Amino acid sequence: MTLRPHDHSANIEIFQPREILEYFFSKCDTEKYNGLHLYFLCAFNAYCDKKAAPTFEEFLDLCHQCRDYVNEGLFAYSVSVAILHRKDCRGVNLPPVQEIFPDKFVPVETLYEAYKATQLHKEHEDVIIDIQKTGNIMDPEYNLAYYREDVGINAHHWHWHLVYPATWRPEVIGSIKDRKGELFFYMHQQMCARYDCERLSNHMPQMIPFHNFREPLEGYSAHLSSNINGLPYSSRNSGRKLADLEDCAVQDMERWRERILQSINLGVVVDPNGHETVLDETHGINILGNIIESSYDSVNVPFYGSLHNWGHVLIAAAHDPDGRYKLNPGVMDDTATALRDPIFYRWHRFIDDLFQEYKKTLPPYTKNDLGFGNVFVKSLSVNAENPNTIKTFFKDDLLDVSHAFYFGRTGSVKVRYQHLDHELFTYKFVVENTGTKTRHAKVRIYLGPKNDHLGNPIKLANIRRLMIELDNFHVELKPGTNTVERRSIDSSVTLSKQKTLKELLKGKGTDRSDTVNDHGRTNECVDAVSYCGAKDQLYPDKRAMGFPFDREIVANDFNEWRQPNMISVPITIVHS
Repeated sequence: MTLRPHDHSANIEIFQPREILEYFFSKCDTEKYNGLHLYFLCAFNAYCDKKAAPTFEEFLDLCHQCRDYVNEGLFAYSVSVAILHRKDCRGVNLPPVQEIFPDKFVPVETLYEAYKATQLHKEHEDVIIDIQKTGNIMDPEYNLAYYREDVGINAHHWHWHLVYPATWRPEVIGSIKDRKGELFFYMHQQMCARYDCERLSNHMPQMIPFHNFREPLEGYSAHLSSNINGLPYSSRNSGRKLADLEDCAVQDMERWRERILQSINLGVVVDPNGHETVLDETHGINILGNIIESSYDSVNVPFYGSLHNWGHVLIAAAHDPDGRYKLNPGVMDDTATALRDPIFYRWHRFIDDLFQEYKKTLPPYTKNDLGFGNVFVKSLSVNAENPNTIKTFFKDDLLDVSHAFYFGRTGSVKVRYQHLDHELFTYKFVVENTGTKTRHAKVRIYLGPKNDHLGNPIKLANIRRLMIELDNFHVELKPGTNTVERRSIDSSVTLSKQKTLKELLKGKGTDRSDTVNDHGRTNECVDAVSYCGAKDQLYPDKRAMGFPFDREIVANDFNEWRQPNMISVPITIVHS
C-alpha cells in the first residue's frame, strides 16, 4: 500500500463516530486512494476529545468500526496517533512497533527460517533464530548496514512521525505542536550528522547529497516482505531514475525547490492571498520546516508543494511508477523502514541543504550571543573505565515475533539481532560563577569529528553540520566553584528501554512518568526531548535547535571562536 502526501485542500469535517464510515464511502474513490482518506478521518476524529469521540467508550467504538474496514497498517498507525494524543489515554503505553510489525524490521529469510525451526522444537519450547544480514561487501554501503538497518533507529523514526504527523491540523484538534517545523528540520539534520560521522568512523567519505532529480539512483534491496499483502518491499536496481506519477511529476519537484530557494533568498514567503511573512531569526526555520516537509501548517501548499513527502514517494515508486506491475513501493515509502535505504540520508542531506541556505541568511552569532557573563568553564572530563575514552560494542538483543505471526505453538519465537551500544559514562564539569547571584544555565554537549576519512583536519566551519547533540539540561550555578556531573543514561537525546508487549500485558511500565526538570511540572513522557520535544507542550529551550552550531561560523578554529563559558575536550571512542 502506498501512502501518498495528503490533500491539504481537503475540508475534513467533524462527525460522530458512526457517520465517519458512511461519509468516506460516499465521498472517496477507494480504488484510487487505497483507504488513505479513511486513515486521515480515523486519525483526526479519533483523538478529538470533545468532538467526534468525546468519551473513551466512543473512541473504542470508533476503533472497532474502523478495524473491520482498513488494513492493519492504516489501523495501527491511526490508533497509535490517537492514543498518543487523547487526554483519556495518558499513561497508556503503545507496544513496540517492531513486535507488532516485525516484517518491517526482520528480513523475510530470517522469518522463514524461524518458521522452519519451529518444526524442530516442542511446542512449549522457545525458538531463537539469528537475524540474517542483507547485501554483501560488493556494495560499499554494506559497511553502514549495521546503522541503517538497526531496529531501534527505525522504530524511533516511526514513533517520531506518530508524535508529529504531517496530517496534524491545529484548527481541528485544538492543539498546536510547538515548533513542529523546526523539530522536523533538527531531528533529520541530526540523523544526517550521525550518519556522516558513522561513515567517517568506517573510513568512508561523507555522503553526496541528492541534488539532481534526473540523475540515476543507486540500488538497494531491503529483503523485507509486507505481512499486510504478502508482497515484498520492492528493490531498486542501480541506475533507476525518478519518473512522473499520476499526482506528482518530477518537474513539480524541481519547481517547488526553486520556489522555496527563491523565498529563502528574498527572505519572505507568500500565502495564497499574496500576503508576505518574513523569515525572521525566531520563526523562519519553523515556517520553512512546515513548508518543506510539508504539513497542514504550510503557509501555501499550492505554491510551495510537498517537496519532502513526494520525494519519498517518487523514490519508493521509481521501479513501477505507473503501477502496471502492481508492486509494493520500496522502503522509502514507510517511516518504519525508510532509514534502511542509503538514499534516505542523501535525500535528507539535500533537504537539509535547503535549511542551511536559510541559515546562511542569518548573521553569525556574536560574542554576546555565545557568552554567558560571569560564568567560566574550568574543566570537563568524561569518566568511564578509562578517562576520556569511551568503549562501544555490539550487543545482542531479542525480538519476539510470536505476536505478529501464528506459529501454532505456546513457546515464543524470537529473532536475535545486534545493535550498537556503549559503556556507561559520566560528564564532570567544573564551572566558576564569579557573580554574586545564583545563575540558571543550560548545558549543551555535542560530539564532533576531528578529521575526515583521509585523516585530514576538518575546519570548524564544516564541522558544525557534523556536530551530534549528546545532551541538553538545566543547572543552577551558585556563586563560586560548581561541580556538575551528568550520567550518560540521563541524556536528553536517548530513550528509556521500551517495555515488550509481554511485559505490558503483565502490567509493567504503567507507572512510568518522566519530567523535564528545567521545563515544567508535568507527568507527560518526555524521552528524547531534544529531538521530540515535550509532547503537546512548549519546547523546553528558547534557543534555536542546534545552537550554537546551527549558524555559519567564520572563525578558523575552536579556540578563536570559543567564549569563557565554552570548552572543547578531545575524547577517544574505541570499538571492540
